[in-house]
Order: sequence, then structure tokens, then C-alpha cells
Amino acid sequence: MAISPEQPPSPVSRRAGTQQDGDIRLRWGWVEQAVWTERMLTALEQGVKGGCWFRMMDKVFAERNLFAASRQVEANKGAAGVDHVTVEQFGERRTNELRKLSQQLQERTYRPQAVLRVHIPKPGSHETRPLGIPTVRDRVVQAAVVNVIEPIFEREFAEHSYGFRPGRGCKDALRRVDELLKKGYHYVVDADLKSYFDTIPHDKLMIRLKERIADGSVLALIESFLKAGIMEGLALWTPEEGAPQGAVLSPLLSNIYLNPLDHLMAQAGFEMVRYADDFVILCRTAEEAERALNLVRQWVADNGLMLHPTKTKIVDKRSEGFDFLGYRFLKHIRFPRKKSLDKLRTTIREKTKRNSGRHLMFIVGSVNQTLRGWYIYFQHSHPSAFRKLDKWVRMRLRSILRRRMGRHGHSRNLADHRRWPNAFFAEHGLYSLVEAHARAVQSSRR
Repeated sequence: MAISPEQPPSPVSRRAGTQQDGDIRLRWGWVEQAVWTERMLTALEQGVKGGCWFRMMDKVFAERNLFAASRQVEANKGAAGVDHVTVEQFGERRTNELRKLSQQLQERTYRPQAVLRVHIPKPGSHETRPLGIPTVRDRVVQAAVVNVIEPIFEREFAEHSYGFRPGRGCKDALRRVDELLKKGYHYVVDADLKSYFDTIPHDKLMIRLKERIADGSVLALIESFLKAGIMEGLALWTPEEGAPQGAVLSPLLSNIYLNPLDHLMAQAGFEMVRYADDFVILCRTAEEAERALNLVRQWVADNGLMLHPTKTKIVDKRSEGFDFLGYRFLKHIRFPRKKSLDKLRTTIREKTKRNSGRHLMFIVGSVNQTLRGWYIYFQHSHPSAFRKLDKWVRMRLRSILRRRMGRHGHSRNLADHRRWPNAFFAEHGLYSLVEAHARAVQSSRR
């Protein structure tokens, strides 16, 4: 059990919207069943004495939980860590590895290995983003911890928080922004937390965790992940703050740390929409936006974080516009933001090099995979974005065909258009963003 016999559930308030009757498994269908029994879920809904959960470590090291966690890590794939053990290699000796992990966790001899740090390029810029890659065994243990503690904190997360939460996602956050803009919330606090994941204060984060977790072994385990060494190149160093992006625990910990800010803004009457460390506050007046920004500034300073000095600003969406979750909002229109377009073009360029020797049908098939996936997310953009991209993709393909005729340069002349008209690419099955959007509009009207 996640609560000890001397700490029975306390009949305190239920979460708003939770029904007294019905199948509790349906209400909490996303939790890991290897961990959360119906009795524990009932205690979760009713509340526990003092608000703290005891005796949780046995749920972490239970082999059923570790097995479920290993399956989750396997499904997410990912690279090997500092020990060079891949997900596939771990899976081949899963039984022995999980038994060993369970024993080490139970005997308190488990120690996480160093986190491999790599730097990945940020789309549309020359900057890079640090990414932490724990070993597979450490990712499994982190996933097992998440399976145990996530429901406890999820119960208290704010309604306007959408990132890394079950049953929620980017589209829900974007939908909420659209709703508020249409209701006349024209002034937007466009906030940017500078290097958020790398600057979360460990001491303050642990205080947040202790508000709901009273099992010292689980707390020590989480802290050991926070303080695990970072291997960067040939250098090994110990972090004093931060929860590395790429670690399984980090998304949940990042939400836990910002949860008080979410509730502070809601209690103050501000409409904030947050996805992980990316958030906007939508206001009806410039004065309201200024008050909201001042409140955020004060909270951020008090909690050891920092707002980006140039990226954090107040904008009037009717004249300036703002970026959020890959989109550019301007007036009543939504476009893919420049970085999103740059990322797409970079991917397409790699697949449509003029010296490619692959068959045209193969190239088109590969391009289609990228375009379909991109459209699923950006289908709510203004149609003009699709026309420009369709035209640009056909130009890339014509340039390949032009090169095969012994001609140089990109295809931008009328003769190439006549030689390979748009219908030519349609016959070869090229995915059209314009046509996909037209079908979606027609379907919605029905």
C-alpha cells in the first residue's frame, strides 16, 4: 500500500469534477495498474491524512512495476547512455536486469550512473539545446518512480497546465489560446523561462516533493537522480541545480515545480496557458498584462528562476503577434512560426538533394511521410502557408529532375513547369498540403 496502516485515508475534499460513483478505474484509466490498486485510488480521491503518502518504496522496486517501466522505456526507444547499453540489449537480458535492480533498490545499494550530455541544434538558429541521456537501467528506475508518484501530483495540477500530462497535449493548449483570443484577450504576456530545466533549484524542488511524499527512501532516490554526474565530452561534473531534459523524471518534476505558479495566477484571476516551461498569459487590457507580468517576475525571482530578458514581453496580438508551441499568432490568424518552417525545410532538403540517385517514387514517398506528419500538427494554419510549401517542395523535385537532364541550378523557370507540371507530381502521389487542407475543411462543413 502507498499509505501505512497508522495513516488511514482522511475523508477530505475530492478533486473538483470527480464523481462519487462510477468505476474508479475508468476515472484513473491512465495510471499503471501494476502499482495503483482500487484501494489506493480511493485513498487518492478522498485524500490521505496530512496530505502525505507513506511506504512507497516497495511499490517502486516491485518487479511488476519495473517490468512495466521497462516496457515504457522500450517503447520510447532512445540512445544508449554512458555504459553503451542499448534498449535492445537491455531487453535481451530483461529478467536478470530487473531482478538485480529490484534487489539493489530494496537493499538501498542502487546508485544511478552518470548522465551523458549531448547538444542538439535548435531549429532555425545557431544555438543548441543540452540533452541528458541516462543509461537504460536508470531510465527504467525513473519510469518506475513516475508510475508511483505521478497520480499523487497529477491530482493537484492546475487546469491550464497541458504539458506532459495524461490525456492532454499541445493541441489542447492551442485550442485554449484560440478560445481566449476570440473572447477578446488581445494582450499577451509572452514569457520565456531562461534555461528552465537546467536551473530548477534542487532544495526548493525537494521541498515541493516532501509536501506529498513522506517516504525518505523515495525522496533520496529522486535526489540521487538530480545529483547524478553529468558526462560531457571527457569531463564529468556534478550538477548543483536542474533536472536534465531527456531524463524520464524531468517532465513530471518540472510540472511539480511550476504548479504553485499555475495556482497563483489562477487565484489572481489571470488566464495562463502553460505547456511545460512555455507559457503565455492572455489579458483584456495592457494594464492587466503588466500586472500579470509583474506577478510572474516576483514569483520567478523568489523561486530561483530567471525570465529571459529579451524574449519575455507583452504584445498586442492585433499588431505584433506572438509565438506559442510552434505557431505564430497574429490578429485572428495562425501560421507556422519561422522556426517550424525552417525545421521542415531542413528535413525536406535532406530528402531532395539534387544529386540523389534514388527513384523519384522513393523520394516522393519519403517526402510524403514528412509532409503528412507535419500537416497533422499544423493543419490549423492559414491556407497561404500550405500553398507556399507545396510550391517549394515541387521546386525541389523539379531541381532533381533538371539535374538528371544535365542542367544546373534550381528549377525556377517556366520551361521546367511545363515539362513537369503540378499534375505530374500528383500522378506520382506527391502529398499536397493544400489538398489535405481542402479535404479537412470540406469534411468539417459536413
